[in-house]
Amino acid sequence: MTSHLRSPLWTAEELRRATDGQIATSVTVHGLSIDTRQIAPGDLFIALAGQTDGHRFIRQAFRKGAACVMAHRADIAQRADEPTQAGSPLTEDEKKRILWVGDTQAGLEALGCFARARFSGGMIAVTGSVGKTTTKEMLRSALTPYGHTHAAVASFNNHIGVPLTLARLPREAAFCICEVGMNHPGEILPLARQVQPNIAVISTIGSAHLGHMGSLEAIAREKAALFSALTDGGTALAPDDTPYPDLLAEAVPQNGRFWKAGISPEAEIHLSPPLCSAAGSTAEVTMPDNRTALLTLSAPGPHLVRNAALALGVVAALGLELPPALTALAGFQPGSGRGHSRKLPGDILLLDESYNASSTSMRAALQTLALLPARRHLVALGDIRELGDFAEDEHRALAPDVRTAGALAFCCGPHMRHLYDALPPELQGGWAPDAARLAPLLQAALTPGDTLLVKGSFGSRMRDLIAALDDTSSSDSSSAGPV
Repeated sequence: MTSHLRSPLWTAEELRRATDGQIATSVTVHGLSIDTRQIAPGDLFIALAGQTDGHRFIRQAFRKGAACVMAHRADIAQRADEPTQAGSPLTEDEKKRILWVGDTQAGLEALGCFARARFSGGMIAVTGSVGKTTTKEMLRSALTPYGHTHAAVASFNNHIGVPLTLARLPREAAFCICEVGMNHPGEILPLARQVQPNIAVISTIGSAHLGHMGSLEAIAREKAALFSALTDGGTALAPDDTPYPDLLAEAVPQNGRFWKAGISPEAEIHLSPPLCSAAGSTAEVTMPDNRTALLTLSAPGPHLVRNAALALGVVAALGLELPPALTALAGFQPGSGRGHSRKLPGDILLLDESYNASSTSMRAALQTLALLPARRHLVALGDIRELGDFAEDEHRALAPDVRTAGALAFCCGPHMRHLYDALPPELQGGWAPDAARLAPLLQAALTPGDTLLVKGSFGSRMRDLIAALDDTSSSDSSSAGPV
């Protein structure tokens, strides 16, 4: 993935110094890639030895214009020197452009740490059980008017994504936003120490990954590790209704500050009760220095108001004026699979929340659905994963929220069966073992004027259900004869 800024991202000397590696020639790197399908000319290709070993694709990386390749497995890399049906062997010039390191994962992390050390702008880290990617994208929108803003791609938030985000950080950037995720205990702190945030944001603490973590307190403690990695004088931000606030406060370094955002009178970033509609939301916000402003969002959902308040808290922590951020946030729209709405053929409005799910985000999505005009509200819900022994109770507990939304429910997966059985008959649209088999049941029930929410954990593959609806709708449209 190549940067088009004037300065190179990495020089050969910097690559050597950062990784303690060896490269036999001078190179200039403008981007980083770990996937040859996405490589651009001028990139450094890092041959990670994962389930699919990147060393097998060194020849392909050079053929696609890689400036150099980071490698550590000579036994595999040297096979690229053998002619095959896939292409000719490596040239002498390409051999000189291999950066040899002890381990490519460690090399990637070393690049990230080196890039962090040379960066003098504002470093922001975001974590949370729900909403971290949307909050990160809100921050990208809010900070871009003030200067070049570098942010994690998609949900690059694990042991590969975090150092990759840092290693791609342009030296000219004014701000960097890293997303930090976890599935198991002990995962956040090592990533947070790489990021060394000046500002750390927890979007929510909820039951996501409860099966791995064991309790909500354990989840809060893991998220709090992000605060413990703050730099001197750093700022921690979280919603005012976050559970275990004392635990979070204890994690903030002694010379740091902890701001909470929400409608409670004690919140440092105070919101008036938001006015929410299908067209968006408005709320008056009062900042820690008593500045006030009107926050306006064109995307519906009360949860987005809270995310936006956290973003404004970051702007305030950076000492910036609010108006440019307020203007940018007014035009913000959620990404695909994360609350983006669009029309399906047949006059059906789709609220696409198919990327992932937790109990908290399910409730937020149902609240948003209730705001949208419709002849009928329908939901297609897939399993929430990684809840372990808590799965049955967590799914069944969503029944009151579905009833409040008045939504006809179509559910798939063994865990969602518990929710489906807890609903009254008039809200039971259909259940199927998986998304593929739910699609035709749902398709048969949809009628013009309906509004449909689709949501489930990534592993429940609700995106496949949406693809089936798109395909069926397209086929119906294209096969329709003259009337």
